[in-house]
Amino acid sequence: MEKIVSNLWFDEQAEEAVGFYVSVFKEAVVKNVSRYGETGRGEKGKVMTISYSLNGHDFMAINGGPHFSFTPAVSFSISCETQAEVDHYWDQLSEGGEPGQCGWLTDKYGVSWQVVPKILGQLMQDQNPEKAQRVTTAMLGMKKLDIAQLKQA
Repeated sequence: MEKIVSNLWFDEQAEEAVGFYVSVFKEAVVKNVSRYGETGRGEKGKVMTISYSLNGHDFMAINGGPHFSFTPAVSFSISCETQAEVDHYWDQLSEGGEPGQCGWLTDKYGVSWQVVPKILGQLMQDQNPEKAQRVTTAMLGMKKLDIAQLKQA
């Protein structure tokens, strides 16, 4: 286990959400599942926690009840090499969720993601400040980021 693990608190959908995330990411694995026994807040046999990995990043999901909810103040950024990758993650994760601006989206479980082409940072930090500004302006007008349009800017 990594030294820092992202822990996601779900009401009762941890198992469903992890199944969804594992289906979206190419390098994904469920590592461990623990279930409620005779004691605890959950029904006996129901999932309590699930540890899993998405593209090498460790996560823990917990069915902790309705006490907490997700906020866009915390998001997970996916660095994409190609437009096909951007399209894959954007289309899969936004299905049933809510697309946002500049590559941000909230999935159907309320978790926020940023689907970002790797080249974006390079384009936004171009030596020519006018070019960098055009890229930034183009990005601000997009929901799903389009690499060709960003390069064209």
